[in-house]
Amino acid sequence: MEIIIQPDAAQSARLVAAFIARAMRRKPDLVLGLATGSTPVPLYRELIRRHREDGLDFSRVTAFNLDEYLGIGPDHPGSYRRFMQVQLFDHINLSPGHTHLPDGLAPDVEAHCRHYEAQIRASGGIDIQVLGIGSDGHIGFNEPSSSLASRTRTKTLTSRTRRDNARFFENPADVPVECITMGIGTIMESRICLLLAAGERKAEAVAGALEGPITAMNPASALQLHPDTRVFLDEAAAGKLKMRAYYDEVFARDVFWNKLRQEDGRTL
Repeated sequence: MEIIIQPDAAQSARLVAAFIARAMRRKPDLVLGLATGSTPVPLYRELIRRHREDGLDFSRVTAFNLDEYLGIGPDHPGSYRRFMQVQLFDHINLSPGHTHLPDGLAPDVEAHCRHYEAQIRASGGIDIQVLGIGSDGHIGFNEPSSSLASRTRTKTLTSRTRRDNARFFENPADVPVECITMGIGTIMESRICLLLAAGERKAEAVAGALEGPITAMNPASALQLHPDTRVFLDEAAAGKLKMRAYYDEVFARDVFWNKLRQEDGRTL
């Protein structure tokens, strides 16, 4: 696990976007796993900018999103499908047929979850999975106590998660109680995981996930077992890390990131 601390979320987003752009140039048919919520928005804005200004080509990319609310359709203003259209898909040349999210209105949810897993496998698996982290340590909608071997399935959201997500709904009471989410086991099969976190509100969950024990009570801690996870934090989200000085030293000396800065031709 590599931990990279930047002054703010915007600089983290630029660094992650450069990483993804490099991967896309090397593999134009890259399979991306995407996340929703406020955390990845700066990243999506940077990817859009690179598409418009640098010609970053998404035409052969396939995308799978982590989760969706159960019981609302793709046109609902609070749905994650709608979020992805507004924040990313409508602004890049990613084929609509290559964008995949769980269907919150699936008539047979269990069969749909199995189909979603089959679609990921048929694509060749996820090359790069973008992740946020909840204030309770969840990744995707895998709430505390989730099995670390879980697959795509339905989950009941905690009251804390529903409060955190209420800002995306006109009425907090309208936040769905259930969702469909990729499981932790599904996420762990991604070749590379990129975890982003920003803000003091995430600091405790981040510290537990990165420096605490591996436990279902902090689902993101499972990433300690992943062979290639890069964690991008702003100063506030890194505020409770005990080994901060070491992480900074490793990043400063890292040949890969120094080379990426030179290749990208920007201040990262």
